[in-house]
Amino acid sequence: MSAVLAAGLILFAAAAAAGLVTPRRDWTRGAPYALGAAGAACVAIAGGSALAGHTVQLNVAGWLGDPLPGQQALGLAADQLSGLFLVMAFGAAVPVSIAFANWAAKPGAVVTRMLAEGYALALGATVVIMTAGDAFTALFGWEALTAAFYLLAGANAKDPDRSGAARITVAFGKVSGAALLVGLLLLATNSHSIALASFTHVPGGAARTTALVLLLGGFAVKAGLVPFQVWMPRGYPAAPGPARAIMAGVCVNVAFYGMWRTLVLVGRPPGWLAEVLLLLGGLSALLGIAHAAVQNRLTRVIAYSSVENTGLIITGFGVALTGAAVGDQRLVAVGLLAATLQMVAHTAAKSLLFSSAAGLEAVAGSDDLESLRGMGRRAPWSGIGLVVGSLTLAGLPPTAGFVSEWFLLESLMQQFRVTALDGRLTLALAGAAVALTAGFAGVTFVRLVGMVVLGPGAAGSRRGEYGWTGRVAVVALAACSLAIAAVTPLEIRVIAAGLSPVVPGALTMGALKSPWVLQPVYAGFSILSPSWLWIEIPVMLALVILLTFALSGRRLLRVRRVPAWRSATIGVEGADSYTPFGYANPTRRVLASVLHTRAGVAEVVPAGNETAGEGDQVPHLVYDSDVVEVVESWLYHPAARLFGRIVRAAQRLQSGRLDAYLLYMLIALVAIIVAVIALA
Repeated sequence: MSAVLAAGLILFAAAAAAGLVTPRRDWTRGAPYALGAAGAACVAIAGGSALAGHTVQLNVAGWLGDPLPGQQALGLAADQLSGLFLVMAFGAAVPVSIAFANWAAKPGAVVTRMLAEGYALALGATVVIMTAGDAFTALFGWEALTAAFYLLAGANAKDPDRSGAARITVAFGKVSGAALLVGLLLLATNSHSIALASFTHVPGGAARTTALVLLLGGFAVKAGLVPFQVWMPRGYPAAPGPARAIMAGVCVNVAFYGMWRTLVLVGRPPGWLAEVLLLLGGLSALLGIAHAAVQNRLTRVIAYSSVENTGLIITGFGVALTGAAVGDQRLVAVGLLAATLQMVAHTAAKSLLFSSAAGLEAVAGSDDLESLRGMGRRAPWSGIGLVVGSLTLAGLPPTAGFVSEWFLLESLMQQFRVTALDGRLTLALAGAAVALTAGFAGVTFVRLVGMVVLGPGAAGSRRGEYGWTGRVAVVALAACSLAIAAVTPLEIRVIAAGLSPVVPGALTMGALKSPWVLQPVYAGFSILSPSWLWIEIPVMLALVILLTFALSGRRLLRVRRVPAWRSATIGVEGADSYTPFGYANPTRRVLASVLHTRAGVAEVVPAGNETAGEGDQVPHLVYDSDVVEVVESWLYHPAARLFGRIVRAAQRLQSGRLDAYLLYMLIALVAIIVAVIALA
């Protein structure tokens, strides 16, 4: 299995090389992504072996030089926790890469050679991060992933905002890398080793707590937790086609892996840190879905829903941290199980949604929801993927999203097991935020399904829709989103094995009340059987259809044509019918205090032409409504203005005189000497 892991990395390198040599106007443009699919399959197989308890290790000390005396040789190794994340991430990467290969082979799809390099680098860096055994290798992989995200976000030449999106993506990536660097240095200094396993011996105190905060903060930036979420709605839509699925569905899991691994290494956290994560997780979920509900571009809707999913996952992780802080291992188990189930659903559904969005966008030529109305009729396979992904993220049965949100809400209902009042209140507030999020998620994804897939649309060519390989990939992702719910008990057994380095597997297996009935670890609290729902829902549907047919007879099959009811008026067609913008407008008004909705009415006079008389130039009113990114307006814009003032003040010190610069150096040297003496 170590050789299989190495083969996966070699195939990723071959994919990057193929991107440089394959011609731009040839069917072979899909070759790099086909190689990437094979590499992802190898990595997933190696991860499955590690998850089963076998040794998967790859020594790279000879490539990077001999280790220092007393230091462990550098290498890549996968334990059960790494195996769980490798199976999850690269299991999704295989169909996404197949869809990517099909998309790239179409004329006009690939706009830069660096797209394949960014894709291969992203997958390779994800493997390195999830299998790193030391701080140096982990940081190397993290910086490589930041570079890959920069290449992917800046690859779409058709997007006028790609350069700004790429810069903000790499800026937040560097912030997360700096936080991880300082945190790992603190742990390495106190453990006298860069091996991650040695960090478990760091004694408690201010240094370990500071390192824990820095590490979790660095991972939170990559995950898109508030207030670091502003790069996601820019970075994801700027990437072309299925590259968004690689970023959002596959690679973002490194942030959650880092959090899970940090809990293994650092151990018991302070209670206040768990409460902060719970509050930020609930706020991220609510703010993310609120923005997703009112966006006018499909890719931005999906990107903001990634912020929501990050909030839900980190809320579950906050429950686990609360359990670790109070010493309740069952609470740790129920929180990690809920968060991991949510992560599995997010990986499958987000990969599916972005892959389907790429197919719809290729047919329509735009990701604007007004242009995509009824586009599911012209791109039926991508439309099916959009429906299944939307139902999953809306948390509706019988999808994997329903099971994960049920577990998350059940874990938040365990606040009575925490003795401290502040802990109980925090769990209750997070639970209320998650409940509100679930409601707005339904509104958000009903708009996508109703307008894009089921809405009326003009007939047209299906040119740009996925070929048969891309369709197979989309169907595979859709089947995973549905089938995972049917076999949730088996999924929990796999997750219990993967979480065994964090929490004993027997505690996680407590979620199985019986082979096909689930409970939130705690016996006698609540039960659910997703497998029986998969049987019951179709049976009930069949009974309703049979009963209706028995009562109505042949009348059920008759077609009665009447004028359609749209926008409160019978027979309204075309641009005057109900639109995605109009559907989202009530949400804009209800959440005006959260989204800072701005609305206005303007009078527009149409420009005249040679055939139209003066009477034809009738003025009309135009209604406009928009929302504001609250965090960006209140936090980053003031910070940018303050930084600009500091820079302008510093520019005055650059006089160009050598004696002035020597004086600055003397002042700095004296200040350092005084600080050292004071600390000594």
